[in-house]
Amino acid sequence: MTAAELIQAIHNSATRAVIVTTGAGSQALADLLAVGGASRTLVEGVIPYSMASLADFLGHTPEQAVAASTARLLAGRALTRGRWLEGTSPVHVGLACTAAIASDRPKRGEHRAHVALWRPERLVEFSLHLEKGVRDRAGEEALVSHVLLNALADACGLAERLPLASGAGDRLARASYEYSALADQLQQGERSWFGLRADGVILSSAETPRVIVAGSFNPLHEGHLGMAHAAGQLLDSHLEGTVTFELSAANVDKPPLPPATILDRIAQFAGRYPVCVSNAPTYVEKARLYPGATFVVGYDTAVRIFDPKYYQNSAKQMMAALDELREQGCRFLVAGRTDSQGIFRTLADIEVPPAFADLFRAIPADLFQSDISSSELRAQGMRGSR
Repeated sequence: MTAAELIQAIHNSATRAVIVTTGAGSQALADLLAVGGASRTLVEGVIPYSMASLADFLGHTPEQAVAASTARLLAGRALTRGRWLEGTSPVHVGLACTAAIASDRPKRGEHRAHVALWRPERLVEFSLHLEKGVRDRAGEEALVSHVLLNALADACGLAERLPLASGAGDRLARASYEYSALADQLQQGERSWFGLRADGVILSSAETPRVIVAGSFNPLHEGHLGMAHAAGQLLDSHLEGTVTFELSAANVDKPPLPPATILDRIAQFAGRYPVCVSNAPTYVEKARLYPGATFVVGYDTAVRIFDPKYYQNSAKQMMAALDELREQGCRFLVAGRTDSQGIFRTLADIEVPPAFADLFRAIPADLFQSDISSSELRAQGMRGSR
């Protein structure tokens, strides 16, 4: 199969893509545009070539420009970019490449390329290591671009692939992270939680989140992000990057989320922030999963923590739950909000039992104050955070 034939099949599929390459692999973009029907496939092509442009696209400076983790982050941001631009109804993928190939100056390091393709249900990555001195830049560029096109064909559900002109000294490795299986296992009760790093790598059971913003994130919005930022500043500057968002698949007031909805919600965090998902609807149950965690909550959620209604109308059970939260070493940061009467409500307005006052700390209004509502955003047909 020729490149043009494969690209035509890609254009005939229902997949929409944002493609990001830091330089090498850009021939794949040109090839896609050279075949009629590219507007059916390509949402946007981005080439953050300089380090400043790369940092701007990611929202931070990566530890290394040419690395598998950077490709994963770029693919995640490409996915969220496509969803922001067009919504979630088309099938969107984020495809990214970062590479170091032959140039007009000798390179000390290995010639290599990292390609990642992120869909809500899975992340696939390819690491290509090229034998130095065998090809010129055009030859290495052609090989990298073919890897990109094959990855896109895979995302489109196509069986066809372009042949790769690789030699004995080249190595191509593939790895995948299957999120749909995790969501299914959560629904079936085979696991109590799972989590993803910002770059899409699945958290191990030992990587328990330390600072958590829990919610339904329908959609994720600037209020959620602002709380996370304030928590990082308030606790310790080095903790800001470790704040994890937790999607509650089970909720005391709502039906459980099906796997497809879970995958759709956590895709909002792709390439941006760590996220985990649990079947723990209450903070006592969350504390058992994440002992020692600090939970960042809004005023309304804090009020519910002290409402006997959520403890089978038993004040005794409520006190027992607070006792267990202490035993698990958990704490709370509480953000204020403006109520329907225009009064800014804070932790000071909540009757916290004196024995547990040390478990709760207010987020100062000058550090965070936002009254964005997910339900209001949905009602107005507005999108959340980009």
